[in-house]
Amino acid sequence: MTFLEAHLVVERGTFRLDARFAIGAGEVVALLGPNGAGKTTALRALAGLTALTEGHITLDGGDLDRPAAGVWTPPERRRIGVVFQDYLLFPHLSALDNVAFGPRRKGADRRAARAEAQAWLGRVGLADLAKRKPRQLSGGQAQRVALARALAVQPRLLLLDEPLAALDAGTRADTRAELQRHLTEHPGATLIVTHDPLDALVLADRLVILEQGGVVQEGDAAEITARPRTEYVARLVGLNLYRGRADGHTVEVGGVALTAADALHGDAFVAFPPSAVALHPARPDGSPRNAWPATIAAIQRHGDNLRIRLDGALPAAADVTPAAAAHLELTPGREVWAAVKAAETRAYPA
Repeated sequence: MTFLEAHLVVERGTFRLDARFAIGAGEVVALLGPNGAGKTTALRALAGLTALTEGHITLDGGDLDRPAAGVWTPPERRRIGVVFQDYLLFPHLSALDNVAFGPRRKGADRRAARAEAQAWLGRVGLADLAKRKPRQLSGGQAQRVALARALAVQPRLLLLDEPLAALDAGTRADTRAELQRHLTEHPGATLIVTHDPLDALVLADRLVILEQGGVVQEGDAAEITARPRTEYVARLVGLNLYRGRADGHTVEVGGVALTAADALHGDAFVAFPPSAVALHPARPDGSPRNAWPATIAAIQRHGDNLRIRLDGALPAAADVTPAAAAHLELTPGREVWAAVKAAETRAYPA
């Protein structure tokens, strides 16, 4: 059942956000996109901090915003909880009083609000830190206090803005697992704004990809990974992606004819992972494969391997072992041949 249904249109100078998406009750959706895509503008619009130019926001069957009908709901009346990137805890209040702030604003007396806050701190594993001020908390502890504060108002919609970005790598994995548990228990809708694909894949049921103010792709992790539709999405899931013209098993891309395992006709995408790209000092012989000349543009460490950036008619990324790179004497500017087996080349309609 759709719980949140939004058509967000916001015009700010030369930038225009025009994005539609929906979230079901109990569903966690991640909004991803490059810098400047409109992610923060979308979050602020949902929270009531940025007014819509057009469109609407409907939550649990009622309109929060609908400019055409003169409907606008102030932020404090939205039943929305927000966890900001830097958490924005009140520095002069204890963890307990930070969490009690929401219930107090809703009309609860001081004793009831603090009792509710203590219960929430217990749920996030911080009952024994109730008296600490934000400066006395670690990054992971502050994140959990901010989450408890957002959940204490019993929100219908929970908004998380880069919720793990402020954490160091050591804290991040544990906090991510803890956050996933709490989001699973939240009965309302949840939207996570992030640029980190790992956070999105671990925490969200579904991904919505935003680029240049519009939704370019949405679906679960398997759908997005199998068929990326933009270069940004392809990089996100670690694939080389091209758009060309298909005629059977052959797809023409930038003057290079690629043979794919899938037969298509018309406009098509072609994708293959960097790990499928083999590099050779000369044109390879042997089994049928796609091959094209390329020039090494850059070499970077990528986990245990090296990520080779290739320029030429078909720019690509290739992953090779350090031993292979040394054997081939790979250096920027060197000319090589790149090859990918047809069986590892996927094609799908554009």
